[in-house]
Amino acid sequence: MAKNLSKIPQGKGEVRIIAGLWRGRKLPVLLSQGLRPTSDRVRETLFNWLMNDIVEARCLDCFAGSGALGFEALSRHAAKVVMLEKSTVIAKQLKQNLQQLKTEKGEVHCTDTLQYLTQQTVEQPFDIVFLDPPFHQNLLAQTLCLLDSEHWLAENALIYIESEKDLTTLAIPANWLLLKEKFTQQVAYRLYQKQGKSE
Repeated sequence: MAKNLSKIPQGKGEVRIIAGLWRGRKLPVLLSQGLRPTSDRVRETLFNWLMNDIVEARCLDCFAGSGALGFEALSRHAAKVVMLEKSTVIAKQLKQNLQQLKTEKGEVHCTDTLQYLTQQTVEQPFDIVFLDPPFHQNLLAQTLCLLDSEHWLAENALIYIESEKDLTTLAIPANWLLLKEKFTQQVAYRLYQKQGKSE
């Protein structure tokens, strides 16, 4: 998912889709310093949390990186997944993976997430947002603010946040409710729900 955006990818790895249409399918991932695909275990927990909400959901995958969360959502019958990825070479690999899967429900934008959320017009708000930005770059606070203030979130939208475990303060909007929270040795991952309409 998250990556060091200044680094050029070197070599290839892979991510495995856990369940759904493409269960067990392995997709190539360009490796770069700082690239940290969400682990199978964390992803399985997340999509268990989302089990009753993912079908026909409109999803936004910010800082898409490997695309592990976006492809998993598509495999589990999301209606649409928009992936935002700043690196041109990583974005190209995401597009190639979508072509391999022969799906038109995913789209990739080679763009800076903060610029996209600031400059693009919201045609239809998203039901689920995945946030797994590069660690230790202070991107979460700005992203959370933009999602809320620029009206990217549907009423009662779900927001998944994956961050470094030692990040103890998150600037969560007042109308977001923490639903789930878990930790690994290095990672904190949480699911929030927006309560009603933004002010």
